[in-house]
Amino acid sequence: MAGNTQDHVAEQASGSAPSAGKRLTPAGEDAPRSARPRRASKPNGQWKVDGTDPMNHNEEFKQEDNGLNVRERIESRYAREGFDAISDDDLHGRFRWWGLYTQRKPGIDGGRTATLEARELEDRYFMMRVRMDGGRLSLEQLRTVAGISEEFGRGTADITDRQNIQLHWIDVRDVPEIWRRLESVGLSTTEACGDVSRVILGSPLAGVAEEELLDPTPVIDEIKERFIGDPELSNLPRKFKTAVTGHPSQDVVHEINDISLVGVEHPEHGAGFDLWVGGGLSTNPRLAERLGAFVRPDQAPDVWHGVIRIFRDYGYRRLRNRARLKFLLAEWGPEKFRQVLQDEYLGYELADGPEPAKPTVTGDHVGVHRQKDGRYYVGLSPVVGRVSGSVLRELADLMEAAGSGRLRTTPYQKIVVLDVPEDRVEELVAGAEHLGLTARPSLFRKDTMACTGIEFCKLAIVETKATAKDTIDELEDRLADVAERLPGQLTLTINGCPNSCARIQTADIGLKGQIIADGEGGQTPGFQVHLGGGLADHTNQAQGELGRTVRGLKVPADGIAEYVERLVRTYLDRREEDETFAHWAKNAEEEALV
Repeated sequence: MAGNTQDHVAEQASGSAPSAGKRLTPAGEDAPRSARPRRASKPNGQWKVDGTDPMNHNEEFKQEDNGLNVRERIESRYAREGFDAISDDDLHGRFRWWGLYTQRKPGIDGGRTATLEARELEDRYFMMRVRMDGGRLSLEQLRTVAGISEEFGRGTADITDRQNIQLHWIDVRDVPEIWRRLESVGLSTTEACGDVSRVILGSPLAGVAEEELLDPTPVIDEIKERFIGDPELSNLPRKFKTAVTGHPSQDVVHEINDISLVGVEHPEHGAGFDLWVGGGLSTNPRLAERLGAFVRPDQAPDVWHGVIRIFRDYGYRRLRNRARLKFLLAEWGPEKFRQVLQDEYLGYELADGPEPAKPTVTGDHVGVHRQKDGRYYVGLSPVVGRVSGSVLRELADLMEAAGSGRLRTTPYQKIVVLDVPEDRVEELVAGAEHLGLTARPSLFRKDTMACTGIEFCKLAIVETKATAKDTIDELEDRLADVAERLPGQLTLTINGCPNSCARIQTADIGLKGQIIADGEGGQTPGFQVHLGGGLADHTNQAQGELGRTVRGLKVPADGIAEYVERLVRTYLDRREEDETFAHWAKNAEEEALV
């Protein structure tokens, strides 16, 4: 997620990465398709192949005590005795099962990130992730989160690209009271982090869009009710990410989730979902693949349950850097994966289904748009997801005054206010603008994302949020003269380390934080450049694509705007008619990209 990189650290280790979107042929493929894989010469820690004996310390502490059980210790002991009472495996392991990570100690520069132990990097305060499946918040819930931010989090609140709200400066002594307040309004932090099923991405327009193929809300709610917090599913090899949408813009970044259900219209069975499996980025990026299976809405929760159990039972556990579902899919391929799902976990065949139609609109939902009931939704753009408790509180008041009682967050660090009567739209838009939330942002404000960065993240090397804000401000001035010639979308993502929480490989321009030479014998914060990536909902491509890395191309943190301006002007001068930036950047000579 573009808010925390700590759960990606394992993928920084070396290991062969599967090629994006390609099937790696496993040995023994001539065996019956549903047969379980044979034991590898070197075991991977797959429970159904190698047994359940733990093969590293992460697997040991998860078997010694389920991560969900740490809540009782937080409430009965740690909240009373304080930070120093927390055991190491709880602090650096099981706390994640309840949405808690220690945050970075202030004042430690990025050059020391890789040289210090976690205990040297971490503060005595926590990041807390509030789980919001489908990004849904009522007014009461919004005000509760705002109050927690102001009272316990020093006013911090970031909207992440996983549709969560992330708070900082949380003291363990306050956690039980925060839980009490969240749960009193139907929110929680259950499994917001850890080796579990994370928050379920859902279309921000679920149930309200005129063009929606089907409303995914019942599916999301059933999965959450049946399976989130289930001890049988709370020891996975690593995290498991889900996305569900019925909107034709494919607005949940389905290509980079472990499982995605994407709305389609079947010629015989009606509206349902196309099943995608095995996506993920970080340092070993791989896009998800279609299994070619059509999933009826009533089948969807059980199909989800089957896929997550495949991951639990067959996922690789020996090495953390290979413990994501994408590595298993790379070995098995989509045909075998589907057969195992049907034979061993569902007990029935899924119908073949069509591909999702190519999107004709982007999925950020910024701006003013009509709902199917005649009211309007208003998509608002903060600056790279950064808000605050006071902004959320004032937004709740503004929404209530305009007749709206609910909002949605988006996978693009945006806010969508629902159910606004037509005659109150401009009142809401003007009030939100006063809060720093604009419904009519510049191209650069709309399309720029940034992770948490060095301000709070223990893995970060460079600053991101303030850097992104300064870059947006500069680009709005530098490129004002060509604004009318710019494409409708130009995505820029700024990541504080190699771990792609801001999705650098799937952006038009992705910037990966690192320390670079300053040209004067010293070092300075900077970024490696990735160009020409995109997802179907971003670029109107039929399928997503990973960007290219231009060898040796790095820019200093204070030179991003200058570089992007130069690059965009070159694109405008050299592109073919109607050529997208991503297509141009993927095919241009390197001399045009520096």
